[in-house]
Amino acid sequence: MNAKEVSETNKDFQKGLYTGISVFILLCVVGRAKEPIYGYQIAKIIEQDNEDIPIIKLGTLYPVLRALERDGLLESKVDPSVTGPPRKYYRITELGLLTLAELRKTWQRATTFIDSIMTGAEDGK
Repeated sequence: MNAKEVSETNKDFQKGLYTGISVFILLCVVGRAKEPIYGYQIAKIIEQDNEDIPIIKLGTLYPVLRALERDGLLESKVDPSVTGPPRKYYRITELGLLTLAELRKTWQRATTFIDSIMTGAEDGK
């Protein structure tokens, strides 16, 4: 395997990883917000928390937010804006909070397992 193939394999890995955790990340961000939050604010929080890893691009942010709303994990309210187009504000629902709690448990188990595999620990300890 040459350097180009390694780079492509890494890109494929990152794409799959980011796709898989985007729902978890969005629920975390909206869930920790003290007030309803709009999409661009969410994007800025994700970007500021990690500028080096393009976890969620703006082009995929809004479709995922709409899917989370459709699934009842988020709810939204549209507020008119004096300076531009109306803004859609999101907040997490009770179902979203329950889902987020389960996703956190899954994340903890997965990262513990991956860490044990990477370090070669036996029996996951």
